Amino acid sequence: MALGIGQMGVTIIILYVAKQKQFITFPDFSKQIPRKLFPLPLIYIGNHLSGLASTQKLSLPMFTVLRKFAIPITLVLEILLLRKRYPLSIILSVCAIIVGAIVAAGFDLSFNLEGYIIVLLNDIFTAANGICIAIKIDPKELGKYGVLFYNAIFMIFPTTVISFFTGDLHKAIAFEQWMDIAFFAQFLISCLMGFILLYSVVLCCYYNSPLTTMVAGAIKNICVAYIGIFIGGDYKFSWLNVFGLNICMAGGLSYSILIMQSNPHDFDPVNDVANDKEAFSKQDGMCNGLLISEEVKLLNKSDEK
Repeated sequence: MALGIGQMGVTIIILYVAKQKQFITFPDFSKQIPRKLFPLPLIYIGNHLSGLASTQKLSLPMFTVLRKFAIPITLVLEILLLRKRYPLSIILSVCAIIVGAIVAAGFDLSFNLEGYIIVLLNDIFTAANGICIAIKIDPKELGKYGVLFYNAIFMIFPTTVISFFTGDLHKAIAFEQWMDIAFFAQFLISCLMGFILLYSVVLCCYYNSPLTTMVAGAIKNICVAYIGIFIGGDYKFSWLNVFGLNICMAGGLSYSILIMQSNPHDFDPVNDVANDKEAFSKQDGMCNGLLISEEVKLLNKSDEK
């Protein structure tokens, strides 16, 4: 909790100073800001709290499997809310990531109903958070920096209150290592890296999509698992686990290749494509009408002569 508060504080300070120095721009606070921002702060805190609770209920392999279901939930929400259109090949690559995760954790399919419910809630909050960010970062709304700044502003006080009642704030204040330069420096670096991570997620949603952001996160987790096989010393080798990881990586790479080879407008809503075609047809009609009128004028002039 204390680290989360620190990350929000660093986000506010960096963006405020950058705006004062005119490095970046975002809207000044007004009565319209809460209406434009919500429900993103509520989704953010739901994602944060459910994420903390879910890690305590399940084993790491089972937790990893269930967290992958945030990807298909994001896919469904993009189709329903953002009206995106994805081809079957991309849907199959997403399914491959899920299947690979299930295979990789096949040796530890422990059952815990409470843990399942909390992790699936965390998946829903994570997917909704990505979709909400994609909507709110529209330059006509708050923009990238406005979303980061005002979300941190609205969430730092509730998070502090929650940490006060849970006792985390008292434990953080009473922590004995605050005067240790090495610890304090690492804490500040963690706060800074938290801001960089949030900024990276917003940028990825802005230039790509929430689904691509989720798949990128899955590929990152797979890479960490690969590194953990050789570094760390606590990996228990299993052919099933390695086979599942390779399926996950194949699905993630195929998704990346398909996205890079596609045209960004291929996933646009059907109505937008139809509107574009209608606009082009109107322009063609106007051009054709102008050409016909010019031909009529020339014929009339020739008849007069």
